[in-house]
Amino acid sequence: MKKYSRFAVIIILLLSFNDVIAQQGKRLYTAPFGVQTYTFRRSIGTDPAKVLDTIKSMGFTEIEGGGGRMHPADFKKLCDQRGISIPSTGAGYDDLVNKLDSVIWRAKILGSKYVMCAWIPHQDNILTFENAKKATEDFNRAGKILKENGLILCYHAHGYEFQPYGDGTLLDYIFKNTNPEYVSFQMDIFWIQFGGGDPVALLKKYGNRWKLMHVKDMRKGIKKDLTGGTSTENDVALGTGELDIPAILKEAKKVGIKHYFIEDESSSISTQVPQSIAYLKSLRE
Repeated sequence: MKKYSRFAVIIILLLSFNDVIAQQGKRLYTAPFGVQTYTFRRSIGTDPAKVLDTIKSMGFTEIEGGGGRMHPADFKKLCDQRGISIPSTGAGYDDLVNKLDSVIWRAKILGSKYVMCAWIPHQDNILTFENAKKATEDFNRAGKILKENGLILCYHAHGYEFQPYGDGTLLDYIFKNTNPEYVSFQMDIFWIQFGGGDPVALLKKYGNRWKLMHVKDMRKGIKKDLTGGTSTENDVALGTGELDIPAILKEAKKVGIKHYFIEDESSSISTQVPQSIAYLKSLRE
């Protein structure tokens, strides 16, 4: 049996390790792991410290959201103690229109850069042109003031915006009629797909106007519509549903999205969220 010096053995082991890494390829998902606190909506309002401990133990270092009724400064302190940052927080449409000072105050205390709005008010599950037109005006107005305060407004498309309009949809109308200086967007890949959109195509079409992403997967074969709503049990672990997660993440990286938040609205988050994290870690370019 041929003998090797200790140095030679180390070199051989390093080369072997590099071969394994080369075979595996580079990780596709390289951003920080983030989660939408709505995932933990059943418990974060009653015991935020315990929920944040769970979030930290899962490996998340970023969240989107807040501590419910807890004072934002107290919630921020809990997050800081656990090494968790809050790059994005939510705001209701009415608050953007009528309570913008409060929205700004809260976002700054939380240390957020982005303010996300996830719903445009409309009736009978039908977004009308009038709804969309008013929203673009309100978003432009609020987005300008937010920018003046060092914040970025992101509209979270929710799937009901794919009503036909002109040569495209009402979502196209909202993109074209909001000022890129004041209004950016968050892609929730579940709701884009549910409304009949193509996440990859829309990432290519609107590029860096997409600043944030909700990463979630959809049960295969479910009925889709333009309501922006379906059973929460149609949320499944990443990689087990119908969305092409690798293709979406590749394009998202190209357009410059930096913050991704896993969101799981199902009753199976204790098993599905860890499964989703493991799936993202397994992806290779």
